[in-house]
Amino acid sequence: MIRHYIIGEPIETDSVVLNIPAETGEIPGFVMDPGAKAIRHRMDREDVIYGLGETVRGMNKRNWLYISNNTDDYMHTEGKHSLYASQNFILVFSPRASFGLYVDTPGRVTFDLGYTDPDVMEIRLDDFDANLYVVQDSTLPGIAHEFRHLVGRSYIPPKWAFGFGQSRWSYCTEKEVEEVADRYQQEGIPLDSIYLDIDYMDHYKDFTVDEQAFPDFTDFCAEMKKRGIHLVPIIDAGVKMEDGYDICEEGRKGDYFVKDEDGNDLVAAVWPGKAHFPDFMKPETRKWFGEHYRFLLDQGVDGFWNDMNEPAIFYTEKHLNEVFRRIDELKGENLDIESFSELTSLVGGLSNNPEDYRSFYHTYMGKTYRHDKLHNLYGYLMTRAAGEAFRTLCPDRRILLFSRSSYIGMHRYGGVWTGDNRSWWEHLLLGMQQMAGLNLCGFLYSGSDMGGFGDDATEDLMMRWLEMALFTPLYRNHNAKGNRFQELSAFAHPERFRPIIELRYALLPYIYSEFMKAALRDGMYMMPLAFQWPDDRRAVETEDQLLVGESVMIAPVYRQNASGRYVYLPEDMMLLRMRSWNDYDEIQLSEGDHYVKAELGEVLIFIRKGHVLPLCHPAANTAALDYSTIHYICNGGCPEDYELYNDDGITPVKDPLRA
Repeated sequence: MIRHYIIGEPIETDSVVLNIPAETGEIPGFVMDPGAKAIRHRMDREDVIYGLGETVRGMNKRNWLYISNNTDDYMHTEGKHSLYASQNFILVFSPRASFGLYVDTPGRVTFDLGYTDPDVMEIRLDDFDANLYVVQDSTLPGIAHEFRHLVGRSYIPPKWAFGFGQSRWSYCTEKEVEEVADRYQQEGIPLDSIYLDIDYMDHYKDFTVDEQAFPDFTDFCAEMKKRGIHLVPIIDAGVKMEDGYDICEEGRKGDYFVKDEDGNDLVAAVWPGKAHFPDFMKPETRKWFGEHYRFLLDQGVDGFWNDMNEPAIFYTEKHLNEVFRRIDELKGENLDIESFSELTSLVGGLSNNPEDYRSFYHTYMGKTYRHDKLHNLYGYLMTRAAGEAFRTLCPDRRILLFSRSSYIGMHRYGGVWTGDNRSWWEHLLLGMQQMAGLNLCGFLYSGSDMGGFGDDATEDLMMRWLEMALFTPLYRNHNAKGNRFQELSAFAHPERFRPIIELRYALLPYIYSEFMKAALRDGMYMMPLAFQWPDDRRAVETEDQLLVGESVMIAPVYRQNASGRYVYLPEDMMLLRMRSWNDYDEIQLSEGDHYVKAELGEVLIFIRKGHVLPLCHPAANTAALDYSTIHYICNGGCPEDYELYNDDGITPVKDPLRA
């Protein structure tokens, strides 16, 4: 059951697809405080809070402060309150009565989940205007299903997007990309995609290709596809200011850019320097910008990743001039601690400055809004622009699309990756824990940058990350320019990675089947143990294990130099200690605590009682997988009872089969 309440005069987000009539009166279980712009709920000691999508800390979000304010921040430390996304759905698992709450508003929302008072949940809105949806059901999966039905079916990518992808900022030339593909082929490591970061462009201009670095991009795309490799270029939100550049000229002429306080096209800087930003709040802008993806589609591209769309801003011209003036005033001064701190903060505060976001404007649904009132919609609507365009430009095939910034509703148009993580062991664990919250909010196609985007990955960290992410839909190795190369072929023992990547491909029949069933039936693909064993407090408190689909529980090793780990089993299970797709131990384990060995290169997969796991022979890419080679590992279940979903992986799914 879903109940809808309205506070104030909310701004429509188009994130909800069902028309639920609004009720009047008090919201059961909540106290409204309009003066403080807050709603409050008293929590029991045992209450657990899931949700909020892509955030820091564990799966249980209780006892921290989370702020929905999409933020370009490359340091995802425990003390942070905001990341790139705002996914305002929480599920309160309570002995009294569990419920979900969706706070649908595009502005800034603070979720104080026991941070100020451990017994009180307080949700504060900068503007006391929101659609509130209270979701109730007798089970946690039931609440998740009801919410997902409310906001619409999750995006479904092409099947090849579940294969292994290699990325780096940046592969600057055709030759570099070919060398990456060659090295993987020489090592016999399966590969489905290579990603192109900003350096493939002509001077960082959207919908361009550097013709010197890629002299015939159409032929190059075709040649890569013959090798079974899809090229996936990046698209940024900022449009370079340059006379004669068609996107810039069209944007100015069509009035497609956001405006500054004086009604002029905003000037702010990102990768190309000074840039304009499309006003994605306007349908005509979305149609115009989305149409330009045709430029790369026509050359053979069938996948994109949208970036810098919080939007990220290096500086605005106005603020930059203010900083220069103040620095001039400080020249020649005796800089004490206060003045030196001011100097450093002047430069450090240029990027993504809050004042900049309050200095430009959008036209949205016939009204003018200051950007911060709509801030969290920007990345969502950029990706919507692409997703809607693909339905017209290529209606007969699926296009890979995912984004850094998002809001609920974007999950219908694309997936997400979790942004600029680091080559840290704690981020390996965080990458797994974020999957539970993202799945709950509808972002089934998701994943972290394996190996870490920033800093230097070690061979053992890379191996453990590949093992941890074995079941995540987006399976991409990505890192930043200036760091150690972390292509698998760049390490001392690339041959040690091959069995793990082959295992990923052997598992694809299960991964794809469980993903598709979750998407088509508004279910969960990855979920906390509490969703299956709500009465088992040990299971509820387990934060480093995860259920994947109907058959599997994963328990990755996430500590450096560890050769095993403790695992809690809520029921009897079969442990597969897998070294490759055809080299593994089958061990029956009883309910309870176990220490299990897992040397580097060994993956722990647990099959639930009465269930089966399909495996096929691996191949060089997803297109070469042969489903006739599927065999089943059974833990008391029958292969005939398993519903194996398969399709051509390309044709859009017309019939959602929603339960």
